[in-house]
Amino acid sequence: MSFEDLPKKPALVTLGENLDLLSVAELEQRVGELEQEIARVKAAIQSKRASKNAADAFFRS
Repeated sequence: MSFEDLPKKPALVTLGENLDLLSVAELEQRVGELEQEIARVKAAIQSKRASKNAADAFFRS
């Protein structure tokens, strides 16, 4: 079984989706969800950079 075979979680937010039919409350909720996702992605980037920096430091010494 590969990662492609695993079921995917449905996206809560679809990028580029028409926003005309959403209420202000729904748009505000969407902004909150996107901000949480941005924070999660930034944390993953920091973690990966830290791992890479640790590996680089190990192999330089």
